[in-house]
Amino acid sequence: MDEQATMELTTKENELANKLFNAYETHKPLKESDYDGVVKDEKSAYRVQRRLTQLKQEDVGGYKVSLTSKQTQDMFDSDSPLYGAQVKSHFLQSPVTLHRGELMEPLAEVEMLFTAKEDLSSKDSLEDLMRKTKVAPAVEVPDSRFSDWFPSLSKYMVMSDAAVGGYVVYGDEKDTNLLFDNVDDLANVKCELFHDGKKLKDGASSEVLGNPLKSLHWLVEKLESQGMPLQAGQRVSSGTFLLPESLSNGDWKATFDKGLGAVFLKVAGD
Repeated sequence: MDEQATMELTTKENELANKLFNAYETHKPLKESDYDGVVKDEKSAYRVQRRLTQLKQEDVGGYKVSLTSKQTQDMFDSDSPLYGAQVKSHFLQSPVTLHRGELMEPLAEVEMLFTAKEDLSSKDSLEDLMRKTKVAPAVEVPDSRFSDWFPSLSKYMVMSDAAVGGYVVYGDEKDTNLLFDNVDDLANVKCELFHDGKKLKDGASSEVLGNPLKSLHWLVEKLESQGMPLQAGQRVSSGTFLLPESLSNGDWKATFDKGLGAVFLKVAGD
């Protein structure tokens, strides 16, 4: 499937994938206006993303789901979520220090992360997904290979750029069905985001398609339809509880109720 997808790339799509990879390696941003008209639809954008993922020559550690709230869908003129593949080395266990030189124009989002204990299927109910996963608190650090990207980057460029994937920092993982009694409980998790001890905002898991498990189910279905089922061991950052904050230097903390725990992230200047 991968080889076939690459062969179907137009010359311009292939060129964009190579430029994105170069920006990923060098941290020198691209200008979106230089690539007008290269990706015009979802299939084209995911072709570019898949080629970009191949160029990284690293195992896919999992995925991030974006545009999981009405507000963010409206910002990017979309009526559904989208996903980005994330390489293994970009999923990091809290506490962690990121250096400014590893980042471009990063944001902070607060999310629920799922890890598949076995392969997941579109036939799985939300109850099945609870049984087959672990859950953890997470701070996702979206970052783009394009300059001045938030919130002006077009939806198809977001898709091409691995859903503006940067890093995902996650806390302690617990069996989802042991931490939560039922599906509805996952829709009622609250979080707080702090920077250098100052609280910035609150968020709620209901922002994520009404329930983060629905986001996970959407992704499982989407990947399966593209011939890339979600596999045991892969992680999914399922969507933000709050509108993102700019990730400035200093100490970041996200705390969650319902026994999920906390995530600690430091951003150091170089």
